[in-house]
Amino acid sequence: MIGRFSTGDRTHWQDKAFQGETRYHFDNRSGRPALFADSQGAASGLYREIKIDLDRTPWLNWSWRVDRVLHHVDERAKSGDDYPARVYVVVSGGAAFWKTRSLVYVWASNQPIGATWPNAYTANAQVMALQSGAQNAGRWIREKRNIRADFQQLFGEKIDFIDAVALMTDTDNSGQSASAWYGDIYFTAR
Repeated sequence: MIGRFSTGDRTHWQDKAFQGETRYHFDNRSGRPALFADSQGAASGLYREIKIDLDRTPWLNWSWRVDRVLHHVDERAKSGDDYPARVYVVVSGGAAFWKTRSLVYVWASNQPIGATWPNAYTANAQVMALQSGAQNAGRWIREKRNIRADFQQLFGEKIDFIDAVALMTDTDNSGQSASAWYGDIYFTAR
């Protein structure tokens, strides 16, 4: 278990601010204990550096919930690079920091489910919409992704390890507000 948010445990998770601060705290208003994120025109996330062997545990599992999505944003442009919820998987470039690559799973506001595109700020981050729009807003959604397969699809590379996992609720570019809940995050063999 790398994120035991249902028990109020943020051990090993660090804050990273980009523009203002998204507030993260534990809450059970969503019907179950979880990590709650509230962004008011801000962008900051939480990350955990942890080496995961994808030969042993290639599947990333988590649950998330948003109450609403953002309006009138172009998620493929810098001005619309905001999401009510996103989960990152990071492969470090080590000393060659420019080689660091990120797979970013998002709850998109308007891109269709299954769509993929390069992040508006760097092609070293590839984005995949797992949820889209308000259809499932207000409901907990479970996700399960094969990190190795998704990385191969989006970067054309086979990876054996990942180096960090992060999550972020951000609205700095659009100036809107968003909130999300994140459930436990863990890797499994299947």
